Amino acid sequence: MARITLLGTGTCVPSLTRSSCSALVQTAQEILLIDSGPGTMRRLLEVGVSIDEITAIFYTHTHPDHTAELVSLLFATKYPHLKREKPLVIYAGEGFLDFFKGLESVYGEWICPGEGLVQIKELSVKGDDLFYQGDLAAMTAPVNHRPESLALKVVFPWGHSVVFSGDTGPSQNLTGLAAGTDYFICECSTPDADAVPHHLTPSLAGEMAKTAKVSTLVLTHFYPSCEKVDIEKECRRTYDGQLVLGEDLKTFDL
Repeated sequence: MARITLLGTGTCVPSLTRSSCSALVQTAQEILLIDSGPGTMRRLLEVGVSIDEITAIFYTHTHPDHTAELVSLLFATKYPHLKREKPLVIYAGEGFLDFFKGLESVYGEWICPGEGLVQIKELSVKGDDLFYQGDLAAMTAPVNHRPESLALKVVFPWGHSVVFSGDTGPSQNLTGLAAGTDYFICECSTPDADAVPHHLTPSLAGEMAKTAKVSTLVLTHFYPSCEKVDIEKECRRTYDGQLVLGEDLKTFDL
């Protein structure tokens, strides 16, 4: 069995109910964290996961609402009772090594939990990439947000799958990656009337989910304006399948 948990369904805007972007994939062998925006470590505690249990992190891109707690997580790992024994593998798009070196130039040894205990693997943003993390197979696709932005598809040993869009505008790459997936966890930043470039609205997310013929569409990454409209109604303009409006700590079992 695998469990998917939405740790943070918000954005850069402070919220009492929505932490910034983060999700968790758990199997018997692996605990994969997708993004680590502000509030992630508190949410991990709430679902009973210690940071030293995380086997890998995947970053969709380097905006602070997706990466800010990486520094805090690595710093906390230096606490003796949270000491990491196995390497933490970090997957991210091109340029992440330079991004991390910038963090090291500021924080130095405080974000170094030990020699060889952080392994960074940059993934191509020019086409699909395939990698394996324990019992998980993972595929990526470039999306329309930042130059390093990648969506992620996680495939479980028994064939089920989940796709995380990260931040993106309409994207044929993402539609292809999500084709036939069980859960499509897709950003939905603003209502239809407030559409902005490089992000999705309920109708746009619904249109992509319909094209990809996903089993369940899960909307997330809500700016405050989304709380003032009927997001489900707007999504139903283009999508009539299974729909979930994401909330922090909501789980899905496969």
